[in-house]
This record gives sequence, C-alpha cells and structure tokens, in this order.
Amino acid sequence: MSDFVTLEVEGGIGVIRIDRPKMNPLNAQVQRELVAAAEEATERSDVRAVILYGGERVFAAGADIKEMQTMSYTDMVDHSQALQDFTRKLAGIPKPTVAAIAGFALGAGYEVALCADFRVAKAGTKVGQPEILLGVIPGAGGTQRLARLVGPAKAKDLVFSGRFVDAEEALAMGLVDRVVEGDVLEAAKEMVAPYVTGPAYALRAAKQAIDAGLEVDLQTGLEIERMLFAGLFATKDRTTGMRSFVEDGPGKATFEGA
Repeated sequence: MSDFVTLEVEGGIGVIRIDRPKMNPLNAQVQRELVAAAEEATERSDVRAVILYGGERVFAAGADIKEMQTMSYTDMVDHSQALQDFTRKLAGIPKPTVAAIAGFALGAGYEVALCADFRVAKAGTKVGQPEILLGVIPGAGGTQRLARLVGPAKAKDLVFSGRFVDAEEALAMGLVDRVVEGDVLEAAKEMVAPYVTGPAYALRAAKQAIDAGLEVDLQTGLEIERMLFAGLFATKDRTTGMRSFVEDGPGKATFEGA
C-alpha cells in the first residue's frame, strides 16, 4: 500500500498523484512509492499515457530537507543512488508523459517535472532549482536534464542563483511548454488525449529514439533510429496505418496499440 503516491487510471490515462500535505516534500518513502507507480504505469497495458501531478495547490516543493539535514557523507553516498533512481524510473516510462504543475515545483519537485516529455503549468506557478541556497546542487538529475532541456547557460542561471521563475518566464525559457489559467490536470489530459488512441509501439519507439539519441553521437543515434524504425514493421499498427493511408488518406487509421 502507498501512503503518499497513487496511480489512477481512466480512459487510458494514468495519473501518478503525489499527496503528502502540505507541500508534497519528497522524502525517501515518497521516492520509493514513485518508483513503484512508474513501474506499474510502465507494465499496465491499459495505461497509454501518464500524467505526473501533485494537486492544484502544489506540485512538489522539493526534497525533505529535515530528513537530509542530519545525514552524513556516507549516509548520502548510500542515499544518492536512490535519489536518482526514482527520477530515472519516471523518465524511463516508455509512454507519453506530461507533468501537470501548479503552485510550486522546486528542487527535486522540478526534477520530477523534468522527467516528463512535456510540462504544462498553471498561471502563478513558480519553478526552480534552489539547492544552491542550501549549500548543495540538484542531485536528482537537475543539472543534467535541465541543461539538456534549455541549454547550459540557462541551466547555470537557475542552478547558480537558486531563483524562482514564474510561469510566464518559465514558458519563455522553455522550462514549461504551456501555461493555463484553469484546471491544470484537465489541460494535461487534453494534451495527452491524442496519444491514448495512437500507435503505442510507434510512440514508444519514437520516445526511445529521441531520448537515447540525445546521449550518443549522430551516427549512433541514426543507427538507433534505423533499428527502431525497422522493428515497427512487425506491429499490427504499422500494417493498419499504411493500409489506411493508401486506401483512405492520412490521419484516418484506427490503431489497436499492438
């Protein structure tokens, strides 16, 4: 049983919800529960897209500093692997993902949002990596995923200063992809809805090709793409999609996700 993290599935969309009042601090237990939720969302065939959500008041205000305050160096050597494992699991969900952000997404909270393919923020939201104000740096992937998302200069601005960025500036910087006035969870559902009925294995291959390709040189990335592209010719959806295109024109195929 999970105390703070749930996976709720409806209409092919799985919502991974963090609920640890008041500010959703990500202690070790929450991190373990996020791993379990990510694994379940990965394995379940009825989950075709995933939303990361912390509620309309706060996404997650960071790691549990009270828990970390008394840790020694050797304590953190042991814990730091788990600190990165939960974000690796979230980033590795092989389905389209979006972070629905409201209130605050700071420190490890924004590092969770960085694991998603897309980020939609409610107006008034603030995001940032304030770890430097505690005498440390982001440790759950922030220095790496942030730099890959917005480039090294913008990443250094945020990490060096620890400043909070409002939703509009975050949109301009590329930290979020969309800002909405209303219900951010509903906006996230609208964003992923087209993928629910899409060709699941092609979407999975597309995500793998892009993510893995970012980590290697161009020629290796092209080889990853070639192999994944060829592999899709073993799927029913490829047959359906090409037959539909030839017979009825583009955009009319009904995919099975197989």
